[in-house]
Amino acid sequence: MIAIRMQERRRSSVVVSLPGLDVSPGDLFVSDGVADYLSRSTLSDTKKSKWPFLKRGTSKDKIKLLSDVEKCLSSIQIQDWRLCDFQKYKDKTLAEFLAVRHPDVELQNCQHGYKREEAVWELFTSECVYFLDQLMVLKEVFLSTLNSLQSSDCLLDVDVWRLFANLNELCLHFKESVCHCQQKYCLNYSSAVFYLDSLKQREDFGMYLKWCERNEQCKRLHLSDMLVAPMQRFTRYPLLLKNILKRSTSEEEKIALQSIIKLVEGSIQDLEGKVKWLHNFQTVQQLQEMIVWPPVWERDKRAFIPENLKHVLKQTSLENLISSNQHLLHEGRLNLTGSTKLQEVYVFLFDDFLLITKNKRSKKKSVSSEQATLCPPVNQELQTMLKDGGTFHVVDQPISLDRVLVKNIDQLNATAY
Repeated sequence: MIAIRMQERRRSSVVVSLPGLDVSPGDLFVSDGVADYLSRSTLSDTKKSKWPFLKRGTSKDKIKLLSDVEKCLSSIQIQDWRLCDFQKYKDKTLAEFLAVRHPDVELQNCQHGYKREEAVWELFTSECVYFLDQLMVLKEVFLSTLNSLQSSDCLLDVDVWRLFANLNELCLHFKESVCHCQQKYCLNYSSAVFYLDSLKQREDFGMYLKWCERNEQCKRLHLSDMLVAPMQRFTRYPLLLKNILKRSTSEEEKIALQSIIKLVEGSIQDLEGKVKWLHNFQTVQQLQEMIVWPPVWERDKRAFIPENLKHVLKQTSLENLISSNQHLLHEGRLNLTGSTKLQEVYVFLFDDFLLITKNKRSKKKSVSSEQATLCPPVNQELQTMLKDGGTFHVVDQPISLDRVLVKNIDQLNATAY
């Protein structure tokens, strides 16, 4: 028979008990402890990474380096992780499993009970598929290969954490909860995708990527397709658990399942809040480098500032105005009416003030390539400006929202004014 139960000190909340098989689907992987995400944040200050062959400076050296990567790849052997019992179960239906292992069991006589057992079996087998066909492919094909290359002095500047985060933890056993480890991975996902896109432009990394993706276990999927798997799996847990709950008859079991579902759904909601906070934090980091605050005597030629005060005013930093505690609500282009003509401006609406800027292309003040690979842009337009070295020069002082009056103007009056 298949039973589901709660134990106070189990490694996972959901336990699948079959004759000769007692495992938690969650026991297939997870962490020894959840480190503070920000302590390993991709936003930490790091030195700008350099390509190894740029130090050598010649195309001949570059070819030599690529040949080193190719030689190292030719000697790598992918470990076969499929020789385990989970491989036998993942593609079987409950009826097929019982027919082979327990032909004397006849659950069909109790249709409702059999439906419940099928729901539990779906949770277990889908976890096997996730572990064997997704997590272990990421770990053994991509992560282990990259580690082998780096141990042979190839691709040393590629940051393994930025690409795979705590993937090794996902492949271990949970001691507390599936949620903490999944959250940690999901928070790094956006940065990992942007970092991967930047690495794809490199020949040496491209060689490694193609070699891995040609492996038969990838099933023609790319690394970018597989990195999203833990996020998709995390959001599917409530659906699978609710499917079991609908078919359960025991009140004790229902209470246990409801508790687990509430825990997982709460963790997903908490993750959504953290993702929004992190996205806002990254956005502010970008804007602090992209926005230029000209001195008041440059913005207003009529303003008189004594020379002995100019150095004091220059020390005023934009970082004092825009901090990670503020939220960017909207941004985009607008037309500002002047005394003689319309002026195109780029406006940033924060939760406490409105900032009017003018976009300029300048290589002197642009977001560093390091920062650009870590922080997803607010939108595609800002991404283009970022690549072009665009900056935003403040037109006037920030306008406090308590001084702003918003009115709807019809097309006729808008044209007139």
